[in-house]
Amino acid sequence: MFGINIANFIAGQEWIFIIIIAVVFIFGAKKIPELAKTFGKAKGEFEKGKIEGEKELKDFKDKEAKSD
Repeated sequence: MFGINIANFIAGQEWIFIIIIAVVFIFGAKKIPELAKTFGKAKGEFEKGKIEGEKELKDFKDKEAKSD
């Protein structure tokens, strides 16, 4: 019975606040901007790699199409 009530509570929008509070407790308020900056850089690098991979795949497909 208690577990069902928690599941209903967490299923709503409140879970965002719970996660934010947990992150603040785990990392501390001073560390969060550094983590966000690191996450942003990692996301940017991932996007660059994704674009580069798609370009290489397109070039490879174009090269294969010309050789056929």
